Amino acid sequence: MVTYGAEQRVRLPALRAGWLTQTFVHWPFPVEEVQALVPEPLVVDEYEGAAWVGLTPFVMADVRLPGVPAVMPGLPTFPETNLRTYVRHPGSRDGLWFLSLEVACPLMLAARGIGAPYHPGALHVTRREETLVYAGRRWAGGASYRLVVRPGVPIERPTQRDVWLTSRWRAYTRRLGMLWETPVEHEPWPLAGADVEALEETLTTSVGLPAPSGDPVVHFSEGVRHVRLGASLPCPPAAAAS
Repeated sequence: MVTYGAEQRVRLPALRAGWLTQTFVHWPFPVEEVQALVPEPLVVDEYEGAAWVGLTPFVMADVRLPGVPAVMPGLPTFPETNLRTYVRHPGSRDGLWFLSLEVACPLMLAARGIGAPYHPGALHVTRREETLVYAGRRWAGGASYRLVVRPGVPIERPTQRDVWLTSRWRAYTRRLGMLWETPVEHEPWPLAGADVEALEETLTTSVGLPAPSGDPVVHFSEGVRHVRLGASLPCPPAAAAS
């Protein structure tokens, strides 16, 4: 079961950060279409009989290594946008699988070392009265997006679906024939409803999915400021994990 609060403590973080001004835009897809993009032994996690793909733009803030104080001036702040789905490892450990990661900070490309599919680009997050505008385009050309969202009323009691679509406590990547797991810990997301006023994107088709159809499920969060990312470690073989 997906939990609203962190499933584990990350006592020795490899990186600290804040994830701010985040919007979650989700569409259901046929399971077989998404499973084709996920490596074994991971299997797509389903909700209401569908796989879900999320477009999640946000601002990465106060990025720092262990021991660096959050008040230190000059710490980087930059936009990032993830296209992700939800998976399970044998043994029922649920987590994220990133289909693509768009980022405005080239330093984050170091995470390609464990298979994180980062793409550098020009990304922007802008507040306009009661709306937020997220936009980005890869430097290498191709994939791009523009999202205008209007945050709504805070959600005092998140439903099971609210939690399932927003709360995950590990990410999986694949590199050099190995599956890697990165644990994460932070406070529960403070969620609100939201309405999409405009959305154009080619991220889904760039990874091999059909363009989404129908209205998405949308959430907004002002963010979490105490993110602790653990060291990425190779996953045990599937037989050992089960």
